[in-house]
Amino acid sequence: MLFSNLVVRSASFSPALSLLRSSTRTFATMPSVRPASPEFSSGPCKKRPGYSYSKLPTRNLGRSHRSKVGKATLKHAIDETKRMLGVPDDYLVGIVPASDTGAYEMAMWNVLGERDVDICHWESFGKGWFGDATSHLKLKDTVTVTEHTADYGHLPDLSLVNTDNDVCFTFNGTTSGVRVPDCDWVKDDRKGLTLCDATSACFAMDMPWEKLDITTYSWQKVLGGGTNERRRGSIYSFFATTNTLASLAPSEGAHGVLILSPRAVERLETYVPENRPLPKIFRMTKKGKIDAALFTGATINTPSMIAVEDYIDALTWAEGLGGVPALIKRSQDNLSVISDFVDANDWIDFLAVDPATRSSTSVCCTLKLDSAQIKK
Repeated sequence: MLFSNLVVRSASFSPALSLLRSSTRTFATMPSVRPASPEFSSGPCKKRPGYSYSKLPTRNLGRSHRSKVGKATLKHAIDETKRMLGVPDDYLVGIVPASDTGAYEMAMWNVLGERDVDICHWESFGKGWFGDATSHLKLKDTVTVTEHTADYGHLPDLSLVNTDNDVCFTFNGTTSGVRVPDCDWVKDDRKGLTLCDATSACFAMDMPWEKLDITTYSWQKVLGGGTNERRRGSIYSFFATTNTLASLAPSEGAHGVLILSPRAVERLETYVPENRPLPKIFRMTKKGKIDAALFTGATINTPSMIAVEDYIDALTWAEGLGGVPALIKRSQDNLSVISDFVDANDWIDFLAVDPATRSSTSVCCTLKLDSAQIKK
């Protein structure tokens, strides 16, 4: 994944979106350099180079996802995901409803409450998981919930996290541009489960699977690409003449991926939360055993099969580049373009204070300008 999110923040303006809008309104002249492609979003995201909707297979259109060809297509998507990401053989990979949000909520509602919980957050999505755990699951009524938080631009002290408890965290903070540099703080002999929201990290960052028990991501924020052409001069020129800000994933949302370690499967088969009804789309077990069919293509509800084909198309493109290592390199190379620009201009800086925590997929910057300077 490349730069799916570039957020610019200012000390004198908040929120970031207001700054961007006000800056646009107050340009003295209309910019002469415009993007080669105007399609840009943080999810759904821009398509891969050379993408054409007409090239997608139509074998599943008008067919049930329960048909032989439908199941085979879904299983192929799962198998290719597992192979390309280097997911261990004894882990399970499934396609689930409701994007990364659905996948992560599915995990929380099924496994949390068995033991105390440490929740780490330093941006809005992680804070949302904390809110769901405390306000909706009401975990504080039954277990101890420890909050580890930090201001935007910083990580909390992860050495204080007790991984004998269950641990919830985002691998890459999409709205702050701050990522975990590694998972060394997670013990190998931990007693708790780690629940990792990796929606803007998978395919663009090394995933230490031995440290991750439940991992989730969505199709629309991964598999980034674009050019590696390095431009100098105006940052607007950089934006306009390269595709380095684009995440070239399937742009149709609603589909999430859930990855389970053997320890997570054991929890699902031995722990049933009391007084917690589970909606059908959250259920992963049948008669006390993991629903194995879910992880071979028998989805809980009806997926968009054209979106599945779109996802497979993106996987095929990524494989042609050299797989995940090539995607990670592209993402890092593109981050270096922004880094060079920041180094060359004293009015802009990264929001992430520690270079080791700077995201390559959701870059956030601060402007060291007052309102009058911004208007110029």
